[in-house]
Amino acid sequence: MTEVRVPDTHDRVELRDLAALAGDGDRTALNDLLTRVRAVAHRYVRSRLWTYPGGADMVDDVAQEVCVAVFGALSRYRDEGRPFEAFVYGIAARKVADAQRAFAVADVSTPDLPDGADESPTPEERAVRQSEVQHIMGLLDKLPEKLREILRLRVVAGMSAEETGRALGMTPGAVRVAQHRALNTLRGFVGHEAQLERGRAGEEHHG
Repeated sequence: MTEVRVPDTHDRVELRDLAALAGDGDRTALNDLLTRVRAVAHRYVRSRLWTYPGGADMVDDVAQEVCVAVFGALSRYRDEGRPFEAFVYGIAARKVADAQRAFAVADVSTPDLPDGADESPTPEERAVRQSEVQHIMGLLDKLPEKLREILRLRVVAGMSAEETGRALGMTPGAVRVAQHRALNTLRGFVGHEAQLERGRAGEEHHG
């Protein structure tokens, strides 16, 4: 007789399986679920807030809010065949949107005088860095939303094609194809900008 092995919740089981066990009162499964949800949420939140001044300091708090929201929604969650990651992704996207709105209306406070030498970037360095970030985000904004999200998750958040696919409801193969298309499109944008820059430089030289 073949022995039937009961899965250990510490194994790399599907998140939706852990969610089902957690919903039935399995505290070990709940702990494992929230640990993995926090890792997913942390990478996603970081990929969305890193361009905001002070955004890096908010990542832990927003990721924790995602975990709390997921925990609170567990009793209402119903497995309808979609990956649990997509459920987490939807909650994380709403929490990020809330944080972004908070950044938009937040007052800029005057920092305290430093006790010692200030080793933080100079205003000029910050301006250059911010300009580079804005340029990158400007290029990303030219992409369709789905391709933009794929690059955020794959390149910025460092998620695998499998993780990204589960979050967006796509197969890993479709994620890789879309990522390839998005990167080629970005290269086209950069090449077009370089061509325009060479054209302007040539006009100035002849002028």
